[in-house]
Amino acid sequence: QVQLVESGGGLVQPGGSLRLSCAASGSIFSIYPMGWYRQAPGKQRELVAAITSAGRTNYADSVKGRFTISRDNAKNTVYLQMNSLKPEDTAVYSCYLDHFRIYWGQGTQVTVSS
Repeated sequence: QVQLVESGGGLVQPGGSLRLSCAASGSIFSIYPMGWYRQAPGKQRELVAAITSAGRTNYADSVKGRFTISRDNAKNTVYLQMNSLKPEDTAVYSCYLDHFRIYWGQGTQVTVSS
């Protein structure tokens, strides 16, 4: 089994920054694709950013140039640096790990508001 624990969410003003972390533990024997989804109230869940085991990244068009996904393989941790945050970035952000099935974190709330 794999467990994912997220941290770093909170309330931030428009234009501000936050850094989310997602630490994986459990049956981790290799480097797996990981990423972040988000879901705002009344909206469908959307993929925000993903990073492959080789370090290739992919972003939603709405966050390109503002968000950066990275990973520390020694710590089994993936990060999402979010800059120039907008009110429309408000959502619950959940990390995932892809290893034969999708494992999910518990989600962390990000609220962008003045």
